[in-house]
Amino acid sequence: MKKDRDNSFYLKEIDRLRKERNAVILAHNYQPEEIQLIADILGDSLDLSEKAAEVKEDVIVFAGVSFMAESAKVLAPTKTVLHPVPDSRCPMADMIDGQKVRELREQNPDAAVIAYINTNVETKMEVDAVCTSANAVSVARNFPANKIIFLPDINLGRFVKNQVLEKEFILYKGFCRVHEYIKARDLRRIKKEHPEAIVLTHPEANEEVCDLSDHLLGTGGMINFVADCPLKQFIIGTEEGLILRLRRDFPDKEFFPAQPRIICSNMKMFTLRHIYLSLKNMHKEVILSEEVIEKSLRSLENMFKYGNS
Repeated sequence: MKKDRDNSFYLKEIDRLRKERNAVILAHNYQPEEIQLIADILGDSLDLSEKAAEVKEDVIVFAGVSFMAESAKVLAPTKTVLHPVPDSRCPMADMIDGQKVRELREQNPDAAVIAYINTNVETKMEVDAVCTSANAVSVARNFPANKIIFLPDINLGRFVKNQVLEKEFILYKGFCRVHEYIKARDLRRIKKEHPEAIVLTHPEANEEVCDLSDHLLGTGGMINFVADCPLKQFIIGTEEGLILRLRRDFPDKEFFPAQPRIICSNMKMFTLRHIYLSLKNMHKEVILSEEVIEKSLRSLENMFKYGNS
């Protein structure tokens, strides 16, 4: 009961403060449902990147892991970007850094470097282009290089390599702990339980799981697929936050997790109280130097340049 009273207070205050601060709340599909429900913009990494570059409000409150808030600041440098839970980081993004990128370049001077957007800003400063799971194939195919170092996610890199056969790829051995948690044996069991269901899996999953899936899609792609598909049952191979959204958006359809309790604990660190306190005190601001913004912006701009076809 007390939590309900607290949530009612936070919801009321967040609405008041968002107007008072001229703020917009951006939230990733993996956020807790209470955060999804208050978001002005809810989406995947590509959606949020595009919207961050376009928002008219003075303040962006970003509910997502730290690299996402950094990207928002790079794309909207004149805005105040608040990241209410700075400790919410992406373990995969932390598997690569600027020094490692420089070493890879020295070892492969004829290769371009394309980084998944799931990288920290110090990595984005050193690469040629960024991509998301939604546009990775287009960026790799269209970028003017015949040899590509793809980092940090080896599973997404393998997916891109299999689609862009005309180029040579060097794949960095990073991975997403959440999607690696999905096991082929469990997916086989779920498929037997729901033989009519379409299996939609994120390309960050391991190769065996991907091979058992009907379609490999980012979270935005999954939403679009379900919207257009006349079938009613889907097995979803990604973080459970997306399943909560799918069940809200498509109440006439059924969604089953490919693995029980697929949870990104870093995404789930956010609460209404965090959003409220950040807006109230205007703290937890993302601060980046002009040099960092300028160098990172080039790689993000190349994502939009090469990823839209």
